[in-house]
Amino acid sequence: MGETRDHLGRPVVAVTGYGMISSLGQGVTDSWAGLIAGRSGIKPISRFPTQNMRTTIAGAIDYLWQDGDTAMDITMRAGILAAEEAIADANIGSPGDFPGPLFAAMPPAEMEWPYRKKIYRDAPAVGTDAYDRMIAAARKTNDDDAYHHTLLGFIAAGIAEKIGTRGAPISLTTACASGATAIQLGAEAIRRGDTDAAISIGADCSVNPEMMIRFALLSALSGTNEPPTEVSRPFSKDRDGFVIAEGAAALVLENYDVAKARGAKIHGIIRGIGEKADDFHRTRSKPDGSAIIGAIRTTIADAGIAPEEIDYINAHGTSTPENDKMESMSLEAVLGEAMKKTPISSNKSMIGHTLTAAGAIEATFSIKTIEEGVLPPTINYTPDPDIPFDVVPNAARNQQVATVLSNSFGFGGQNACLVITAEPA
Repeated sequence: MGETRDHLGRPVVAVTGYGMISSLGQGVTDSWAGLIAGRSGIKPISRFPTQNMRTTIAGAIDYLWQDGDTAMDITMRAGILAAEEAIADANIGSPGDFPGPLFAAMPPAEMEWPYRKKIYRDAPAVGTDAYDRMIAAARKTNDDDAYHHTLLGFIAAGIAEKIGTRGAPISLTTACASGATAIQLGAEAIRRGDTDAAISIGADCSVNPEMMIRFALLSALSGTNEPPTEVSRPFSKDRDGFVIAEGAAALVLENYDVAKARGAKIHGIIRGIGEKADDFHRTRSKPDGSAIIGAIRTTIADAGIAPEEIDYINAHGTSTPENDKMESMSLEAVLGEAMKKTPISSNKSMIGHTLTAAGAIEATFSIKTIEEGVLPPTINYTPDPDIPFDVVPNAARNQQVATVLSNSFGFGGQNACLVITAEPA
């Protein structure tokens, strides 16, 4: 075992199991079927009142929600469902006993409105402003539930307990790059020889009033609303913001030789991983695109391939004016003339933007693209002369693919990319 190496002499990292929950359905099969059919999972929000809100639609997964839930509660449920599907698909370990560590991408931990309202209700009525009153009351409150819901590791600990991973679970958040970062950390652990298996999860179920208001204040969300299924328009001339959504994806990663020895099915190979930070602005990318360009180049170099070997690009493609133009500009800088014939599409046109889960969900869709020989479309597309690329407009396309670049770019300048390939012949 351990004889198969990549171009830098490292163990090859295989994907042997995947699981997903999205606005298109529960499970990889249903989500993929909806995706290649060009179906949208975006709908009006029904979980809470939206009167006077600029944005009233989302890709919410309402059947996971119960009255009084926080985003942490729903996110944990989604993460567990995705993890259980991935582990069953990989046929690894036994129930509640996964033979490796957990790397979990999740929303930032914070005290959410249900607990703020509860604490504020008991706060002193005089003497300080509202925030100080809440903090003063929180210091006097012995509420175990509120405490646990504000721990960074709350979600990862719950998932780890359910599926029985090894060691302390790793919790991480790198904004909208988080899902890809979780895969990167799992792959690096296997490459270093720390473990023969790992499970990487991205999960985010943050459709709540506070998150909607925050992104609206940043002018990041579309305010179009009608019709909901046509609002997310990546790379389109008339794009005006992203649509927030919920979801989760889990990937079982293994040392390729160990997986082959136990007879596991190989879905794909995590061949290249890379990241590069951008310190220009909290929400905007550096105008010259250098950080995104650097992340793409680092990933391609890590994979040991030439840019022209990329058969398809699973774009970050958020449907915001700036992101889509910056991503296309950066890809052209790296791929050059090859970009004119390399298809690129964004599944956010159908499932919305799943925030910290996006990188893991899109990696899973990238693997399915390789396995099925079908390129997911970019729906709701109107050509933009400033982005003159093949965006697989409006309908899926049959095309054999061996190498995919999957991009994930987050607020705060956190950029991570993956090169995913078919199993070596």
